[in-house]
Amino acid sequence: MFSDDQLNEIIVEAENVPSRVVPEKTPVNSSFSMVSSISDIDMTDSQSFGNPDDKKSKQLLRFSTSLNESFLQTLHRSPGSVGIDTSHENIQGQKLIASLIPMTSRDRIKAIRSQPRTMEEKRNLKKMVDKEKSKQSHRILEFNCCAQCLNSVSQAYRRSKNSLSELLSYISLWQKTFKVIGGKFGTSVLSYFNFLRWLLKFNIFSFIVTFSFIIIPQFTVPEKNTLQFTGLEFFTGAGYFQDTVMYYGFYTNSTVQHGSSGAPYNMQLAYIFTTGACLIVCFFSLLFSMARYFRNNFINPHIYSRGITKLIFCWDFTVTHERAVKLKQKNLSTEIRENLSEIRQENVKLTLNQQLIHVSAHLAAWVVSTGVAIACCVAVYYLAENNSEFLKNHQNPGAVLLLPFLVSCINLATPRLYSLFRLVERYETPRREVYVLLIRNIFLKISIIGILCYYWLNIVAQAGEECWETLIGQEIYRLLLMDFVFSLADSLLGEFLRRLIGMQFPTSLGLQEFDIARNVLELIYAQTLVWIGTFFCPLLPFIQMITLFIMFYVKNISLMMNFQPPSKAWRASQMMTFFIFLLFFPSFTGVLCTLAITIWRLKPSADCGPFRGLPFFIHSIYSWIDTLSKRPGYLWVVWIYQNLIGSVHFFFILTLIVLIITYLYWQITEGRKIMIRLLHEQIINEGKDKMFLIEKLAKLQDMEKRANTSSFTVERRDVEQTSPLHVREHNAAHDLRFRRSVQEENPKV
Repeated sequence: MFSDDQLNEIIVEAENVPSRVVPEKTPVNSSFSMVSSISDIDMTDSQSFGNPDDKKSKQLLRFSTSLNESFLQTLHRSPGSVGIDTSHENIQGQKLIASLIPMTSRDRIKAIRSQPRTMEEKRNLKKMVDKEKSKQSHRILEFNCCAQCLNSVSQAYRRSKNSLSELLSYISLWQKTFKVIGGKFGTSVLSYFNFLRWLLKFNIFSFIVTFSFIIIPQFTVPEKNTLQFTGLEFFTGAGYFQDTVMYYGFYTNSTVQHGSSGAPYNMQLAYIFTTGACLIVCFFSLLFSMARYFRNNFINPHIYSRGITKLIFCWDFTVTHERAVKLKQKNLSTEIRENLSEIRQENVKLTLNQQLIHVSAHLAAWVVSTGVAIACCVAVYYLAENNSEFLKNHQNPGAVLLLPFLVSCINLATPRLYSLFRLVERYETPRREVYVLLIRNIFLKISIIGILCYYWLNIVAQAGEECWETLIGQEIYRLLLMDFVFSLADSLLGEFLRRLIGMQFPTSLGLQEFDIARNVLELIYAQTLVWIGTFFCPLLPFIQMITLFIMFYVKNISLMMNFQPPSKAWRASQMMTFFIFLLFFPSFTGVLCTLAITIWRLKPSADCGPFRGLPFFIHSIYSWIDTLSKRPGYLWVVWIYQNLIGSVHFFFILTLIVLIITYLYWQITEGRKIMIRLLHEQIINEGKDKMFLIEKLAKLQDMEKRANTSSFTVERRDVEQTSPLHVREHNAAHDLRFRRSVQEENPKV
């Protein structure tokens, strides 16, 4: 057998040999010779195509016969004429080329060789076929290249996505620590640390945005700081820090532009738009997180055997390390205890007298807690109102810490007083107790922040003091720092002393349990101050980021050393949803109201800050819109502002749509919960039916066994009553047959 290249060389050499077919003939003779050669085509085909049983040879034979038939038809169409229709020839030529292209090189050469054509026609036919095949191969190659490129791009995207998810899970903050906490203390304590990490990511984003669009442009404007650094600024926030990028008053109101060709950068617009963008992103992030946690955790059907199924069917056999196996066992045991406690608590039913006692205890506790909160708010308002006179009479730089110190003392002592109410209320479920403590603490802390905001916006801002925005920023910085110091002292000293007292002196106290409500409210209180103070102190997200990072390790160490796992295990899958809801309302909504009053109703300082000289902060937006209205290319921005952002009706309609969607989503959730409960009841009823059928089947089997045993005993009695003579005859016959068989085998015997 020859290769394709060898066959091509043979054909080229054969084409150079003088042919016996004379090309220079008259049309009649050429046609006659072609017709006469038709009878020889079959012989040529059979010789050239080899074995007729071969599949490929049969295809070529069919091709040659069809070609001869079509050629004869073209000749018989006009027997009296010599020429052939040109259009029909073109169609037949296209069909011939199309039929030759799919063949292999060897089969194509054989088919062209068997054609009743001259050498020149065969040579042209071969060139045309090669040309068309190269075009098709080029198109196929382009299509294959595009498909391969798309396939490679999709594969690269999937690989990069998987690798990115693996990288994020690998570099996720404190992932191993979270597993240890969840395995030892359960999901209820773990929810606090999850919330702390979520707030840390939030502040990292706010700091990156603020640093990129406000602080870096201000660094390009050189301004000298003439104040001396003493170190006391870390506690008071005043002094040297007053003339730095830390506070509002340091920022310029001019347009930053480097060179005549550089783009202008308006600091007023950058300041207000950056703050607004951070708040908008926070708003949608809170909504998205709340909806996601609500969908994943709040729709909580009655999962009675989740931990057991995990223990039996969902064990990860790839975990081989001893510490990892122990940690996995702790997690499973904790989940089983939580599920069993949920079942036990749902089955608890109180009598009428017990219910009356509990209701009266709850009402008394609510009255006392509300009275304590009102008293604390009055004390904070009195201290804030007399704070300015106190600072005028005391020139000591540390005097400014009095108000933050007293507020932090109230925030530390009052929640502990609320925690003592559990001895009287005695809630059936720990979750309800945590919810009640959260509501009481949030009422206290948000009321204190509201009173402080009233003091800042109505007394400090209206006092006519120079750069009142910086003064408010310093107050918020001191409150945040003092709250951090008190939290550290409580974790490192208070909880440690409580452990020593509980372990050594009255043994009945024992180790304390982690107070989730109090610790979560500390985070919400600090984050609310950060949101309010970002406008007056742009570096507050960075400060909060550092404090949260430190607090995580402090709380983790204190948790492992000074606390015991909850005595009543309970699943806290809904806690993150409730935490984010409290952070959204009333915390974030109160921040929006405070900043809206500041921007729309207060007059900025005349000698400091980026908005100096304006009647209101919002006038920077008004002047920018007026400038854009004079430019035809930016009229769409003006339309968006006038019809959407500046329209009250738009926000009213948007709020109405959000409420409708929330109501529909709530109804869908309630319907799913009802359906889950009905399906669970159906499963229980089907189980009862199966047990009933199994009992009936067992009874029937017992009855059949009894009937069989009775019949067997009857037959046995009948056998025993037969005559012994028959038995003897049967034995004698058996002995006789045995003797005969032995004699046949051994005749000598």
